[in-house]
Formats: sequence, C-alpha cells, structure tokens
Amino acid sequence: MNHEVVRTRGGALAMRSLDAGEVMHPGVGPLIESQRLYVEQSRLAERLRAGPTATLVVFDVGLGAGSNAVAAWSVSESLAGTSAARLELVSFERDLGALQVALAHKAAFGLTGDAGAAARALLADGRHDSARTLWRLARGDVLETLAGERARADVIFWDPFSPRANPALWTVAAFAAARGAAAPSATLFTYSASTTVRVAMLLGGWAVGIGDGIGAKVQTTAAAVDARDLRRPLDRTWLRRLARPDARLPDDSPADAVTRVQAAAQFSAAADHAG
Repeated sequence: MNHEVVRTRGGALAMRSLDAGEVMHPGVGPLIESQRLYVEQSRLAERLRAGPTATLVVFDVGLGAGSNAVAAWSVSESLAGTSAARLELVSFERDLGALQVALAHKAAFGLTGDAGAAARALLADGRHDSARTLWRLARGDVLETLAGERARADVIFWDPFSPRANPALWTVAAFAAARGAAAPSATLFTYSASTTVRVAMLLGGWAVGIGDGIGAKVQTTAAAVDARDLRRPLDRTWLRRLARPDARLPDDSPADAVTRVQAAAQFSAAADHAG
C-alpha cells in the first residue's frame, strides 16, 4: 500500500500517495472538496432531475480514494423513487491502493453504509449496479482507457495528480482525448487554475472558464463543449497573460499555439470582465 491517511492543516483527514508525494484534496479535505468543486459546480442533481435522456454519464478521472465518485453516487442514490435520469459513473484509475486504504477509514472518506458496499463491489468486481446508478471501473492508463470508452461523458471530474506528478494528464493531447469522449453538452471541472492548464484545454477543443474557489484556492477551472454552458467564461482580458515573459505553454503545444488560442470562438465576442 503506497498510500497513507494524513490530517490536513484544516483538520480533515485526507489521502497521501507516497509514490506521487501528494495529498488528495489537501485543503478542505475530501468530503467538502468533492461536494463543492465537483458535484455542486456540475449541477449534478439538477441535471439528473432534468433529463431529458434516460442516463447521465459522469467520467471520474482519477478515482483515488473514491471521494468524488462517492459524492456523485450519493446524489444519484438520493433520487430514488423519482423520475430522474439514471447515473452511469465511470471511474478511471490505474492504482486502487488509495481506495483500499480509504475503506479502512470509512467515515473520513464517505464510505460508510451502502456507499462503502458499492466501493467494495467496485474493487472486487469492477462495477456496482443499483436501480439508480451503474458505477464501473475503467482500470489502466487513463488515456488508453478513455480512447476505448464506449460511453460519451455529460460531466467530467478531472482530478488526477498535479502536472508535476502526472504530466501526461495535463497536456493538449489529454484534454483533446477528453473532448473526443464528451457529449455535445458536456462540462468538465478541475482544481487547477494555472494558465498552462487552461491553454491546454483551449487547444484541446474546450471552451474554458473560471471555476469556484475552494479552500485557499481563489479559482478553479470549468470547461465546456459549448461556451454558453459556462457561468464565467474566460475573455479577452485573460489573453493578456499569454504575453507575459513567464507565461508557460503546454509542452505539446503547436508552434502557433498563442494564435490558435486567441482565435478560439469564446474570445470573439466575450465581455471583458472575466479573468
């Protein structure tokens, strides 16, 4: 087990990967961050209630200790007896050690009761199926499993380790792969607000906006296939960052990266108030 449970500065328990040297949900802890950053921003409950399709698909990229997935699973299960859409929850992960350790600290990671039983089934069988929710595991390298995924994502929780620890999942190619697996009304949410990551998203075909702050983070990032689905899309004011001498572009950027970003549709008629 290359994971350990640690206590954050805010007092919450969180999971630390010894291999990556990083803590998952390091600020406010896994229960609060998964709810505010991913479930609430994606309006998951609202989208499940609204339909109009029979199934809503969520890609949970970076299962980790299961916090984001369990938060989504719990929302779906709470809608039992309603006409809400069924949730298909696909968790992408290559190392299941964090979830195994989290199950020994159930309350800290939201894994008590039925949620814990669902997580144990995921570990044992690669899936858990209920009347409301299908939760299944796509195990292996994320970019390989994403390429072979049959479902199209309506919502993507993008929560791998940081670009320092897992650089392959923060590239133009990675976000292009996510875009290729996205439904027409898909949205994506992540904890990073770096200019480099936002450029990678834009070059990968996403419209990009400002996500809600969480803990010490003033901003996170929201992205969408259609810019009209963003509450606070980046505008031309933000483009000034690309002229700074310290502006770093993704390593796999094309030679004309800045020109391509400037030509993105969301900047053609954007108001100059987001940044």
